[in-house]
Amino acid sequence: MKEQTFSDIDSYLALQTTEVRLCLQHIRETIKSVVPDAEELISYQMPAFKYHGMLVYFAAFKNHCSFFAGNGSLIQSMADDLKDFKTSKATLQFTVENPLPDALVIKIVEARVKENLLKLENKKTKK
Repeated sequence: MKEQTFSDIDSYLALQTTEVRLCLQHIRETIKSVVPDAEELISYQMPAFKYHGMLVYFAAFKNHCSFFAGNGSLIQSMADDLKDFKTSKATLQFTVENPLPDALVIKIVEARVKENLLKLENKKTKK
């Protein structure tokens, strides 16, 4: 069976069930509200956002959805905020029935933006 490939987030979302599509679309919109200039793309066959480097990813799986924060230490530092979700390294698992709260997505995205801007600034000062 050939693996599905996607050219953009819309094509990825179009293949999801209505409930999953609405849940992931909401996460997409929340991310865009925090970083309107972020580039949307497909990376590793998952929806992703790039802003001065990779920012976050999200995806649907058979029994859950995942939000990939791209930084395990960030996930560890937010353990209290994440107690209602299964986590591993830099990943949060959630379901349509128990979606990620907007405030949590915003907090993670804002932290990742700060990390990426700090990396960018560090690169500039090393030159």
